[in-house]
Amino acid sequence: MTSAMKCMGLILAALGLVVASGGTSFAQYPDRPIRLILPFPAGGTVDLVARLVTAKMSEDLGRSFIIDNRSGAGGVLAADATAKAAPDGYTILLTTPNHTIGAAINPKLPYDTEKDFAPVSIVAAVPELLVSHPGAPFADFRSFVDYAKKNPGKLNYSSAGIGTLPHVTTEMMLRGLGIQVAHIPYRGAAPAMTDLLSGVVQLKMDTYATGNPHVVAGKLRALAYANLSRSPLMPDVPTVAEMGLPGYEGILWIGMIAPAGTPKAIVDRLAAASARAVATPELRARFLKDGIDPVGNTPEEFSAKIARELVQWRELVKASNIKPE
Repeated sequence: MTSAMKCMGLILAALGLVVASGGTSFAQYPDRPIRLILPFPAGGTVDLVARLVTAKMSEDLGRSFIIDNRSGAGGVLAADATAKAAPDGYTILLTTPNHTIGAAINPKLPYDTEKDFAPVSIVAAVPELLVSHPGAPFADFRSFVDYAKKNPGKLNYSSAGIGTLPHVTTEMMLRGLGIQVAHIPYRGAAPAMTDLLSGVVQLKMDTYATGNPHVVAGKLRALAYANLSRSPLMPDVPTVAEMGLPGYEGILWIGMIAPAGTPKAIVDRLAAASARAVATPELRARFLKDGIDPVGNTPEEFSAKIARELVQWRELVKASNIKPE
């Protein structure tokens, strides 16, 4: 054997060790705790989902999750920290449609919403619920639309702020119906709900978990679900889709996203673990009781949804002239 052949053999052997080593590291993943960054403070629906799902995933993967609440800047701080983290599967972002809405409103983000992330899976989805004050001059969704058409700009609705999901999904609904309702943005969902309950505003896009107790108490009316199908929790409440906007949805999805470059084997393992977690009878029952739909889709399905939403929100932002605060 020539020296050149011996040299080539050594190189091939070394490459084989590298490949084997890489394969082994993926197979052993995870071998330490995983950090899950949330762009929201502790408490609330997203934080609750994060803790319930990661508790089940910990049992599956054999490693704990560390919840890292990094609220602020509309989710930009949390997303930026994730985009700049090592792509090794030990830092993950749990985010919502704020991820795609923010990109549509603010073109100068410190990261690229598609290129700098590897979608893992949507673990849960919360359909929105349109509610109104009982003193408003309408009793149901159809009479709301009729009144708004006859009285353009006289009604108003509250939201947690400009660019939040309830804001853009309400604007999408209004444009589809061809009606004008004034937007009153607040700094958070709590004050937006307070002024709805007091009658300062007439409408709000909310959720079952926070809106239904007020509906039961007679303090609010449930007008319509922003989902393709009716909710078994409120079967008599129609959907916006069936009331004149086919295909309309307003969904607060909650999904896991890793930094770009995270090995596909790790992304797939996380996706499978999260899907198994939300499929457990215990978690399904807990979610459905609060109006939360368990999902557990694939990385490819999640990526496709992000791409669709980026186009959808950019078109809406341009058409509605929505500007960042």
